[in-house]
Amino acid sequence: MKAHIALTAICLTALLCGCTKQNRESLYATQEERIDSYINSLVESNPGYSVLHNNGSNRIIMQGGTGPALAPGGTVSFYYAGYTFTTNISASNLFATNSEAVATENGWSVSDADFSVKTVSLNDEDLIEGLVNGLEGVRAGEICLIVFSGKYGFGKRQIGTIPANSALAYQIWVESVSE
Repeated sequence: MKAHIALTAICLTALLCGCTKQNRESLYATQEERIDSYINSLVESNPGYSVLHNNGSNRIIMQGGTGPALAPGGTVSFYYAGYTFTTNISASNLFATNSEAVATENGWSVSDADFSVKTVSLNDEDLIEGLVNGLEGVRAGEICLIVFSGKYGFGKRQIGTIPANSALAYQIWVESVSE
């Protein structure tokens, strides 16, 4: 009898996990449809913009850069504004920035804010997959928007004010790129 109860519990757990995974994949598919729709409307409104897709990340180049492109293993220095993404990007979705101008424009008054340039390597294990894929190929002086589903963000983990499985968007102002 105990074995039967244990087997039933294992089967129910597997079933719940399967449904959760299926629901999560459906959520990611919906997010990707919304991202595609947003990108299409953004590019239609701004004919000078171009779009690059890389392993689940979408980079909308708003202003091209110069010099060498960021290669895997390279280092990039940039300012950013991070947003949770539902159907658009707005001040109410802003969760982080190292840009004093963005903070001021959005009424953020953080007493211990660090508005210094962020420098990361594409090999940095703490960098989420969506950013790694989106940053690859950027050039110094480029201004872009990197958008990706929760699958390439924090996944099922809630991070601070960012809900689990959130699609994310990062506006990036590239300062420099190096090998």
